[in-house]
Amino acid sequence: MKFSIIVPVFNRPGEVRELLESLSKQTEKNFELVIVEDGSTEPCKQVADEYASQIEIQYFFKKNEKPAIARNYGAKHAGGDYFLFFDSDCIIPEKYFEIINKELTENYVDAFGGPDAAHPQFNTTQKAISYSMTSFFTTGGIRGGGEKIDKFYPRSFNMGISRKAFETIGGFPVTGMHPGEDMVFSVEIVKQGFKTRLIRSAYVYHKRRNTLKTFYKQVFRFGKTRVIISKFYPETFKIFFWFPTLFTLGTLGLILVSPICFWSLTLILFYTLTVFTDSVLRNKSFAVAAISVVTSFIQLFGYGFGFLISWWRVHITKTDEYKVFANGFYKK
Repeated sequence: MKFSIIVPVFNRPGEVRELLESLSKQTEKNFELVIVEDGSTEPCKQVADEYASQIEIQYFFKKNEKPAIARNYGAKHAGGDYFLFFDSDCIIPEKYFEIINKELTENYVDAFGGPDAAHPQFNTTQKAISYSMTSFFTTGGIRGGGEKIDKFYPRSFNMGISRKAFETIGGFPVTGMHPGEDMVFSVEIVKQGFKTRLIRSAYVYHKRRNTLKTFYKQVFRFGKTRVIISKFYPETFKIFFWFPTLFTLGTLGLILVSPICFWSLTLILFYTLTVFTDSVLRNKSFAVAAISVVTSFIQLFGYGFGFLISWWRVHITKTDEYKVFANGFYKK
C-alpha cells in the first residue's frame, strides 16, 4: 500500500523545510508527497526542489481558495492507495510510517487520526499552547486525546483515509467555514459507514506559530463552528461541549462576587495550581507551566465565548450566518 501525503501550504517555507526534513528521515518511505501551494506570496518551491532527490514530491501552485479546496486539489493528483493529510507546520516522527503500516496491516480501517504533541525544541509559548490544546483540564479530550470516544473523528492536521472512502464521500466539503470543514468531513466518513479509529502512537509534532492573540482568535472560531456543525449534525453534539462556556461564565461570576465572598477566588486558584502542576509534570519546565496557565484560560475563554455567541445567534436570534456553511456543503 502506497501512501500519498497531501499538504496545503500558505506562506510557510520555513515550516515546510522542517516537515520535509522529518519526512526524509522516515524509517519507511513508501509514500509520495503532494504539496499544494495555495496562492502563497512566499512560496516553498525552492525548498521542495532541495528535497526532490530524497522524497518523491509533486509540487503545485494555485490561487488561494482555503485549505479544503487545496486538499481536494492535491487528492486529484495523488497516486497512492491511502491519503494522509498533515498541516504544513507539522514535524513527523521518524517511525510514523512504520507505525501506521503495522497498525493498518493488523487492524485495517478506512480512516484514522493521530494526536499532536510538542517537540522538545519548540519554544516556550508553542509548548504551552500545545499543552492547552491537548490537556485533560481544557478541551484536549474533545480533540481525540482518549480512545474511549464512541466514534472517532480524525482532524486534518494528522489524518489518514483510503482513496476509496475519500472518493465515495467526494472530498472535503467546500464551505465558507474555516476551521471546521475537516470535522464535517470526518462526520461524513462515519455517516457513510466507513470505519475509523485513533492510532495513539501515530502522533505528530504540531508547531503552531500562534501568538497569544491569534491563539484566542483561533479557539474562538473553533467554539463558533462547533455550534454550526451540531446544527446540521445533531447526533455529534455532546453535553460536554458546553464545558468551556460554563467554565468561562463561572469564572467571571466568581470574580464578580469576590469582593463580598473572597473565598470564591480559591476555586480559580485551585484550577490555576492544577494546570500549573500538571504542565510542570508534563513539560519539566516552570516557565512553560506558567504560560500554560495563561494559554489554558485563553483556550477555555475563547472557545467558550465563541460557542455561546454562535449558539445564541443560531438558536435564539435565528441569525442566518450559518447558511454560508449550508450553501457550501449542502449544495451537493
